[in-house]
Amino acid sequence: MIDLDACVEGVLGADRTWLGRAVTLVESTKPDDRASATELLQRLLPHTGGARRVGITGVPGVGKSTFIDALGTYLTSRDHRVAVLAVDPSSTVSGGSILGDKTRMPNLAIDDDAYIRPSPSSGSLGGVTRTTRETMTVVEAAGFDVVLVETVGVGQSETAVADMVDFFLVMMLPGAGDELQGIKKGVLELADALVVNKADGGNEIAAQRAVRDYRAALAMTAPANPNWVPPVLAVSAIEGTGLDQVWDQIQSYYQVLADAGELGNRRANQQVRWMWSMVDDRIREHLREYSAVAELVADLEKQVAASQVTPVAAADQILAAFDS
Repeated sequence: MIDLDACVEGVLGADRTWLGRAVTLVESTKPDDRASATELLQRLLPHTGGARRVGITGVPGVGKSTFIDALGTYLTSRDHRVAVLAVDPSSTVSGGSILGDKTRMPNLAIDDDAYIRPSPSSGSLGGVTRTTRETMTVVEAAGFDVVLVETVGVGQSETAVADMVDFFLVMMLPGAGDELQGIKKGVLELADALVVNKADGGNEIAAQRAVRDYRAALAMTAPANPNWVPPVLAVSAIEGTGLDQVWDQIQSYYQVLADAGELGNRRANQQVRWMWSMVDDRIREHLREYSAVAELVADLEKQVAASQVTPVAAADQILAAFDS
């Protein structure tokens, strides 16, 4: 059983051992750990809210980890403390992370002012883990003033990260002509900025062309914030160029939110939606654990798979068993 008093003190003191234990606790699915995690988060909550929360997503191969390593190092060199919550794809066999973000972010991995927490997505939709929000609470309480959330990659449900951060950054590659055909309109509508990475090694002209194409694409979508026109920037994470412009735009966006008095309301609404997402998760868990439902599930799944029963009818049976 974890010593909660010592854990709270350790997290508030930015002790890395206790920080790791706290995150492990909130990620645990054990009933006893969940109760302790709830109390821990409640005690840490008054010490949160002061960080810049930035979500970063992008197409596979765009260089998210390299970009975050470069941007994070840029920020720590300017006296910021940076936490990276990096969500790895999960192995379908072991459930563990397939990739290792600490090896993909070599500079931040040895930076005393940075903290990287790679977590397996464990099949969670939205490109983030079930406990990404809770982990954000822990690292903010530990005094990290910039939290970067790296998602698995652009997909149908990846935009869930936009509902837990203040600024949503979408990364793209040069060669916009092909990518514009496949990019999700919903991602564009949620983006607070688009960053074209790998503007180096002879790709500079293609990158600038992509910037123009993406600006044209954004002009045809309604922005997430009517007071903000999402910028499109070209950067090179390898050469470290354009990072200052990215951070300047993020800072400018926070000023827009502050001037409009939106930041507090935005975060408050996110907290309420977080509450309801937790309710949905817990109901699903209780439903699966209910004995009458457990007896039905295996047979119903086989019948649905064999097209003997419709998914709707099977769902009705499961809910009826739960209500009985």
